[in-house]
Amino acid sequence: MSGDVILVDTGFGDRPAFCAAWLVVEQGRAAFIDCGTLHSVPRMLAALDAAGVAHDAVDYVIATHVHLDHAGGAGALLRELPTATLVVHPRGAPHLVDPARLTASARQVYGDALFERSYGSLVPAPAERVRAAADGEVVELAGRPLLLAHTPGHALHHLSVWDERSRAWFTGDAFGISYREFDVGGRPFAIPTTSPVQFDPLQMKDSIRRLLATRPLACHLTHFGTVAGDVQRVGLRLVEQVDAMVALAQFLADAPDRHAALVRALTRLYVDRARIHGVADPERRVPELLEMDIELNAQGLAVWLDRQGRRATPL
Repeated sequence: MSGDVILVDTGFGDRPAFCAAWLVVEQGRAAFIDCGTLHSVPRMLAALDAAGVAHDAVDYVIATHVHLDHAGGAGALLRELPTATLVVHPRGAPHLVDPARLTASARQVYGDALFERSYGSLVPAPAERVRAAADGEVVELAGRPLLLAHTPGHALHHLSVWDERSRAWFTGDAFGISYREFDVGGRPFAIPTTSPVQFDPLQMKDSIRRLLATRPLACHLTHFGTVAGDVQRVGLRLVEQVDAMVALAQFLADAPDRHAALVRALTRLYVDRARIHGVADPERRVPELLEMDIELNAQGLAVWLDRQGRRATPL
């Protein structure tokens, strides 16, 4: 990892090496890409202090999308960064200016106690400090161009950030998830993330191909860390897995307990893929480390099936 691109573990879920934000530093100015939750704000500020960057030298907080583990702390972080602009997809911007709907839906899903423990409160971002980013728009960080690309598939309001200086993407969830525990000989193992409610397989595959088309040297993932080396191989296998996951979902569309069947099928798919990759003891480690991701992927595939009317759709 370049010394001017710094990983910050946001501490989400009290699990280390699970959720990252990124700090990009250029000539004493800085930008955050993703920022975690309200509880992550002290970690963001500590990262600035460790890098020797003043709080009023942060020009941007860029949210790849408004899922709360990525951007739930954006409004609160802005209060500590007096000159920063919050950059977000046009579909996501209204929800960070007025997070009432995000808060209500998350509380309904998680309950008040778990919501507070995981996310804390959502602080509204001042509208005048929010910039809705068009596809292909470039923001300048002390002369360093950061290109903002709309990359739907995981969510309609998703964008990724291309850093020409390091020839790397900051991908949020557009390039799947890849935990370092599954690295084998420096080779990363990755799976797509199809969590609810806007997963779309065609868009996801198109977005992965768009990222690969720049021939990146690395992809910086929120979950978790940097994927480098043969990025093309990782991306093409992600595309293959999207097809495999959709095929499983379509096959199990009318199963008596569809969710449980999807969880079992996805677990088997990832165990098999991990074994081929060379991961040791995948039957134990994959369910342990990917339990939450498998659950969310199954939920997202089910939402997609229902949106399709359970009809097979050619990919």
